[in-house]
Amino acid sequence: MQDPILLTPGPLTTSLATRMAMLNDWGSWDEAFNTLTASVRRDLVDIVDGVDTHVCVPLQGSGAFAVEAALGTLIPDHGRVLVADNGAYCKRIVRILERLGREVVVLAHAEDAPADPARIDAALAADPRITHVAQVHCETGAGVLNPLSDIAAVVAARGRRLIVDAMSSFGALPIDARSLPFDALVAASGKCLEGPPGMGFVIARRDVLEAAGGHSRSLALDLHDQWTYMEATGQWRFTPPTHVVAALRSALDQYLAQGGRPARLARYSANCAALVDGMTALGFRPFVEHGVQAPIIVTFLAPADPAYDFKTMYRRVRDMGFVLYPGKLTTVDSFRVGCMGDIDPAIIGRAVAAIRDSLTAMGVRRFAPD
Repeated sequence: MQDPILLTPGPLTTSLATRMAMLNDWGSWDEAFNTLTASVRRDLVDIVDGVDTHVCVPLQGSGAFAVEAALGTLIPDHGRVLVADNGAYCKRIVRILERLGREVVVLAHAEDAPADPARIDAALAADPRITHVAQVHCETGAGVLNPLSDIAAVVAARGRRLIVDAMSSFGALPIDARSLPFDALVAASGKCLEGPPGMGFVIARRDVLEAAGGHSRSLALDLHDQWTYMEATGQWRFTPPTHVVAALRSALDQYLAQGGRPARLARYSANCAALVDGMTALGFRPFVEHGVQAPIIVTFLAPADPAYDFKTMYRRVRDMGFVLYPGKLTTVDSFRVGCMGDIDPAIIGRAVAAIRDSLTAMGVRRFAPD
């Protein structure tokens, strides 16, 4: 039986070659695995052209583990963090900071609006105690692409530090460490690189990480300790996700052979265009305006037809070979369809047809939200 296509923000549909790479077992302290880890770390830094200034620290667990590790290690106890909140993953950063005991300043935005660099600048000017800005690049709660370059310029001009959650943008959207100032960027194996989930990583400025010893109140999530141990031994401190690392190595090889970041962005953009065009032709309306829509995942407003029910649609669409994702909006009923993974516009077209046929079978006649 063929696995369904995952049209979600992660895990994603991976290639056969990536899945095949998980068939071998690896010794966690073996020289061959240490070499594999080192090659993955090097290539991840290369993707953002940070080889001269930044280092990559991988971490066991999901992307949220790596986000918490970065925040807990790189922000000292006296740090005060500004978060421009326009969605679910911004709110998660706020929750992490609160649990860590770091002071947080929340700059609320609408869920369909990008973070405003001018408002961030004004907040930094008004509060000199703010030491850091934690910024989500692509807020997949709604699919909004935040203007990272403009925000980074504002933060740098005010002399503050920037930590970027690039979970759903790294590897596809342009980020260049030579021109975009950031202390750390956080991403994971199971997103735009199209590896399996299970390994987060932080690309941090070497000098900032060197100065962060003793900040973390967690042993497992101490990014500085993880880095210094890896630098000294080539090994992970604790049992690594060996199969995930091996599969990510294969996914990176494919990524580079396919043309790297520009090619990945081009395919995802084509997927997004096919999705939006197909769904709007049926009567659906995207929640986010075209100009701020990231080519990663699209939120669609739910049909107003009384016959519509997301769980029923989900089951029917899954039976036809596609997995959708529920909405994360706090104000309106919605669902999400991803553009990432080992998929192309032809697959997107089949998914749109599956949504249409499933809803028609449910008796939904009007796909518009009003």
